[in-house]
Amino acid sequence: MIDLLPRPALRPACLGGVRGRVEAGAALAPFTWFRVGGPAEFLVKPADAADVVTLLAALPADMPLNVIGAASNLIIRDGGIPGVVLRLARGFADISVEPDGIVAGAAALDMTVAAHAAAAGRVGLEFLSGIPGSIGGAVAMNAGAYGNEVCDVLDWAEFATRDGVVRLSAGELHLAYRHAELPPRSVILRARFWTRPGDAAPRMAAIRAAREAAQPTRSRTGGSTFRNPSNALGGHKAWALIDAAGGRGLTRGAAQVSEKHCNFLLNLGGATAADIEGLGEDVRARVLAHSGVELRWEIARLGVGA
Repeated sequence: MIDLLPRPALRPACLGGVRGRVEAGAALAPFTWFRVGGPAEFLVKPADAADVVTLLAALPADMPLNVIGAASNLIIRDGGIPGVVLRLARGFADISVEPDGIVAGAAALDMTVAAHAAAAGRVGLEFLSGIPGSIGGAVAMNAGAYGNEVCDVLDWAEFATRDGVVRLSAGELHLAYRHAELPPRSVILRARFWTRPGDAAPRMAAIRAAREAAQPTRSRTGGSTFRNPSNALGGHKAWALIDAAGGRGLTRGAAQVSEKHCNFLLNLGGATAADIEGLGEDVRARVLAHSGVELRWEIARLGVGA
């Protein structure tokens, strides 16, 4: 693994009040689905919501802050991530069932939330079973799959800010395609989703079958790589544009465009983050030359290059 960031022996003074774990020079690649990327300058795993507020209040404005969840839709570049990387773990994954909804912590996996709703005889969240990520990321990007998006079911979300915890309704987040307007320099803590009575099992089974049949679910991948273009650009699916441009199976180093679903990039083993991101840019160039459509990344890319 390429390691270009310094590994300070001591935490900076601004992290002195944090009660959770602070690790300097922490490896991040093991957290990511691609299994690539450099270290965090400082990895912080806060103890609870109050600890997140303490961290945000103490951080200087010029210190970078990034939040990672399940890291299923993320490329961490080979040079690592400067500043603070915050990762919510235990204590932020609680799920509770209410009469007409589900409240889930930001670290709860989407699939697990869908399963809890189904076990409680509630429907509406089945689409989450097809999204390989966590609730915090799902809210932050208004994640969607199989005909539904977070905006269809979100009631409210709570955020830690430097001034405390705030709750915002779905309307206040101005949710749009793969977009939400979050409070500046905030961290999602938990969210509430509407549900209704019903049997979720048949649709969840159909989603599992469709996902297994169409996606490289057993590979080192990062989920959907590019957003589907808007209807103004023809409304074509990203995968179809990539396929038409000859991108299926394209490689760079040990990275490959999936032959099963060409809106997925794969680490065949030994790929670097630069291989994967560079392959994505190769695909974007091919599609632009072939169709005139400029694909936009859906996968987040963080950090500095080698």
